[in-house]
Amino acid sequence: MTRSSPFALWPVLAALSLALPLAVQPAHASGDGHGAPERKPAEKAAPKEAPAAPAASGDSMEVLRQKLAERLGATKSPENKSGAVMRVPNKAEGGGGSGGGNGGGSGHGGAPKAAAAAKPAAVPEPGHNHAAHWAYGGETGPESWGKMKPEFKTCAIGQRQSPIDIRGGIQVQLPAIQFDYHTSGFSVIDNGHTVQVNLPAGNAITVNGRRYDLLQFHFHRPSEERVNGKQFDMVAHLVHKDPEGRLAVVAVLLERGSAQGVIQAVWNSLPLEKGEELASPVAIDLNQLLPEDKRYYTYMGSLTTPPCSEGVLWLVMKQPVQLSLDQIGIFARLYPMNARPIQPNSGRLIKDSN
Repeated sequence: MTRSSPFALWPVLAALSLALPLAVQPAHASGDGHGAPERKPAEKAAPKEAPAAPAASGDSMEVLRQKLAERLGATKSPENKSGAVMRVPNKAEGGGGSGGGNGGGSGHGGAPKAAAAAKPAAVPEPGHNHAAHWAYGGETGPESWGKMKPEFKTCAIGQRQSPIDIRGGIQVQLPAIQFDYHTSGFSVIDNGHTVQVNLPAGNAITVNGRRYDLLQFHFHRPSEERVNGKQFDMVAHLVHKDPEGRLAVVAVLLERGSAQGVIQAVWNSLPLEKGEELASPVAIDLNQLLPEDKRYYTYMGSLTTPPCSEGVLWLVMKQPVQLSLDQIGIFARLYPMNARPIQPNSGRLIKDSN
């Protein structure tokens, strides 16, 4: 092959100088955030077979193009599959990033910004559905009530807690409890701790000249109170409140015997689901739930369930009321045991009406 004269390359260089402005494509920034169109990603190149060795003249031309491109600072355009077209990077790119300005990449030259770390999934805060729920046994039983929540601390540190074993009371002339109970409608709810009967306004008691309105009554099995060490099959607690918010609870002790009409009406109205309140289609006369003998024991105590608030006036009827074994069994299927253990008397005064 004849050696080419240096002057013979000038036409080639001239042609390249005209072709380069078209072949060299400066990279523009992806815009300033005002709607500049995005660059389409390069199509994936199909696999190519190894090319045959180029001719010597082709090699010379390629060398010239490469040298000229190097002087211009160009690189091979990734969009070009032949490798012949060169791309001159924009100064704003600085050789890094995927765009300048306010578009992709760092926009300030140098290495692109590191990708933002993935935000960790938020850990769900304990909700009420996951909070420990007090119970009558196990880890959340009565021994743990005072530790479960700050508002339950009285269950552990209170000095006038209920229930108690009623014994050693002083026999005195106590004023009779004036029961102002009437036939009324009611609704029943299984609240997860007991069967509770809610009542409309209109029923009340008067003790020592103070009137307390009846709010609701509920049941425990076995009886929470004991009298001289004796525990009864069940007990009904009738909860009253005066206008100042003070509570008075009448406890009616229940023992097996004949069927009890008021209790049967309550059992007939039991809802099918816990937490569901069901209005009864019938009415009840709460006077029928009371014993004939209205004498009672009285002392100051507390609620027998959390938060175990103290300052509750307790009025425990001395004569028990009967209910049938079947009626006991119905409640036992729902709550085999829902009685708080006996609490210390702590030297409290107990009065026994004679």
